[in-house]
Amino acid sequence: MRRGFVVQSLPMSAPPLLDESTAVFVQGAVSINAASRGAGNAPALARASGCRGAPGRRRVALYLARSKSEALIEAVRATQSVAAGFSLPSSHRTVQLKGVDAEVGPPAAGDLTSVGRYIEAFAAELEPLGYNAGLARALLWLDAQDLVVLSFTPSAAFSQTPGPGAGAPLRPAP
Repeated sequence: MRRGFVVQSLPMSAPPLLDESTAVFVQGAVSINAASRGAGNAPALARASGCRGAPGRRRVALYLARSKSEALIEAVRATQSVAAGFSLPSSHRTVQLKGVDAEVGPPAAGDLTSVGRYIEAFAAELEPLGYNAGLARALLWLDAQDLVVLSFTPSAAFSQTPGPGAGAPLRPAP
């Protein structure tokens, strides 16, 4: 039991929590923040520079700058727990994914290219809202040697879009 709720791993026979539409959404031009808890339940938070989904929609991988995410990486390594929020600025549509098997590892081939595409897409998402695209690029930029990947199996998923449905669980894909 963790602070009033239980998040468990899903059996491999269970359908993935993410349907195709949600899987595409979390890999899109969304703002991504990941959080965990460290010693004494101290919160640790970092902004991600993109997301990669695995075939079958069972795992997601977040791109982090190690130098900006040290507390989060340490907390994930200690607890294997993570919560990630994905929010589209132009609509405020927001999804939260939680996992209990999180791990941090090296990037795969092509991940740095994916980070670059994500940064450009996110900058383009913000520009019509009056934000300078250069600001988004500077905020999310990371060096190839600094790139690490936080991956996890979503074990809980929620709509967090502001309004009456906020907090409602997302149902597993059929």
